[in-house]
Amino acid sequence: MLFWRVKPLDQILENAEKKSLKRQLGALQLTLLGIGAIIGTGIFVLTSVAAQSAGPAMMISFVIAAVVCALAALSYAELASMVPVSGSAYTYTYAVLGELAAWVVGWALVLEYAVAAGAVSVGWSGYMHGILYQIGIQLPPSMMAGPFDTITVNGVEQPGTFNVLAAGCALLIAGLLVLGTSKSAAFNAFLVVIKLVALGIFIAIALPSFDGTNFAPFLPNGFWANEREIGGSLLTVGVTAAAATIFFAYVGFDAVSTAAEETKNPQRNMPIGILGSLGVCTLIYLLVAAAAIGAMGAQPDGALANSKEPLALVLRQLGYPWVGTVVAVAAGLALPSVVLMMLYGQTRIFFVMSRDGLLPERLSKVHPKYHTPHIITMITGVAVALFAGMFPVRMLADISNSGTLFAFAMVAAAVLILRRTEPNRPRAYKVPMAWLICPLAIFGCLFLFLNLSGHTELLFLGWTALGLVVYFLYGYRNSQLARPA
Repeated sequence: MLFWRVKPLDQILENAEKKSLKRQLGALQLTLLGIGAIIGTGIFVLTSVAAQSAGPAMMISFVIAAVVCALAALSYAELASMVPVSGSAYTYTYAVLGELAAWVVGWALVLEYAVAAGAVSVGWSGYMHGILYQIGIQLPPSMMAGPFDTITVNGVEQPGTFNVLAAGCALLIAGLLVLGTSKSAAFNAFLVVIKLVALGIFIAIALPSFDGTNFAPFLPNGFWANEREIGGSLLTVGVTAAAATIFFAYVGFDAVSTAAEETKNPQRNMPIGILGSLGVCTLIYLLVAAAAIGAMGAQPDGALANSKEPLALVLRQLGYPWVGTVVAVAAGLALPSVVLMMLYGQTRIFFVMSRDGLLPERLSKVHPKYHTPHIITMITGVAVALFAGMFPVRMLADISNSGTLFAFAMVAAAVLILRRTEPNRPRAYKVPMAWLICPLAIFGCLFLFLNLSGHTELLFLGWTALGLVVYFLYGYRNSQLARPA
């Protein structure tokens, strides 16, 4: 059953040529798209979540998450160079493990991309609320957080109703994506520059204020995942738990692979975009984390751990309030680039699933003027706006990670299977020591998944069960491979 309805790689490439997207992206654009997707809520917002969970030891958490992502990135680079079409892990699984497994992966990728876009939108809204407060504008608390979240105003914690700014961000970016990929890539490159400049300013100011005493105690919540009450809530904390959450900070490099069908010379440019963007972002993350901890400390009950705009807070505490505001403005301007890439990745995966018959064919209709899958883009934008308006960033990040880790493990497995089943197929890039690297990637993904909170793991299982129901009600009968030849 697992290898049922396997779609040959040659057929996948042939289908892509029949109904394809325009190739217009080069290596530099792909790398910038990857950086744009990776650097965002993970470092601008989840730094505080990591501090709450691991304290100063979040430095180790960043390294653990980076290593697992690097292992998975190598697998993605090989498959992306072999199968330069849209669909990412979904397409790779279809070619190796078959339709049922591919559907489960594609369904899990909804958590990675759509839910992640919602999480980033919520993170962006936190910085925007701070900016508005600095200039004397404050929205009603009920409009600053969703019904499952709270907002602290003047030291008083208040429940939310719907995060209007977060939902508006998702809708605006979806509208931009409808206009076209090249326009979106140019906009993304501009925002990437803003983010890098803002983080560079933060490092230049905070790092010289480094104080080693701020790293003590280094392991306030221990190394392994455990449950503790923090701020009146029972949370899963510890270094490994923080690694499982801030794994979200590195997600985005694989979104580059969803652009394979719109990439010039993909066999060369896809590995450059994937590995290059991950390498640049890992270095930046470690510098920013070290600067923040060294300058202010990061204890679970400290100010950094409870801030919705942690980097701006550090600069204000160091006596640079106006620079903190500038960094907050930069985050407010630049975080939408991550939403853009997450929405981009989600719509391209839906596009391919529709093209394969697993979703209604109308969803893969390409706009005659803008050459984008406009119908599925608009539907996805509305769904993401609802996620962003209702849920807190930590919950969304953890749910997103569950789907991502599953997809990453499947990609690593696909590399090994293809090495056996199609050893002679051209590979512009090959994973070095694949029989060591790929099993380590699978183990790393499983390890981080098991360090997520229990309710997150249950949500993932429930989402997968729902996906199987949808598949057997629609995709099973309408798949291309279910039709006569």
